[in-house]
Amino acid sequence: MSNLSARTGRDHQRYDNNFRLVSGCIPYRMVRDEEEEDSTSVDFENKLEVLMVSSPNRHDLVFPKGGWEDDETVLEAASREAMEEAGVKGILREDPLGVWEFRSKSSSMEAECRLAGRCKGYMFALEVKEELAIWPEQENRERRWLNVKEALELCRYEWMQSALEEFLRVMSEEGSTKEDFLALSSISSRGERQIDPQYCSVVN
Repeated sequence: MSNLSARTGRDHQRYDNNFRLVSGCIPYRMVRDEEEEDSTSVDFENKLEVLMVSSPNRHDLVFPKGGWEDDETVLEAASREAMEEAGVKGILREDPLGVWEFRSKSSSMEAECRLAGRCKGYMFALEVKEELAIWPEQENRERRWLNVKEALELCRYEWMQSALEEFLRVMSEEGSTKEDFLALSSISSRGERQIDPQYCSVVN
């Protein structure tokens, strides 16, 4: 069994001007076709896959995300949520895709009610290097790899669709060739630094 467990409760939750701070990521991988090894062009919509998970007690799909707590950085929160909700570890890009304001659909917590569910979400790109066979929230979540077009159609929230569109734009610009794209995960002009090895590493 895994010795990792999911965090619960809101005792360490961060807030900013009545916004609950949330951190999450878009886990991704590149699907390589052996017949196209000599090709330098990348069809991102078909060759890039993203990982989504089902919401507890529902079958709709979302990207891993959750509360950013006061004893961790926003990057650590994003990588922790990826491990807890989707059971994946990898290389997290340090530059955020963006920050989105949205309202949480959950009203089960008093704090959510008091703040009318107002959240501010920081989203990052995570290149998946490991999929765990056992992870903290596997009892309540199913994970599913999708191409970008499928993910856009099945994504539950508009703000997550917007984050996915930004993710695709960034990947398309920075990985215009297959060689360039694959280099993103291993080469950085500013180097790579570890944050918490049980979750992931971070690349600038």
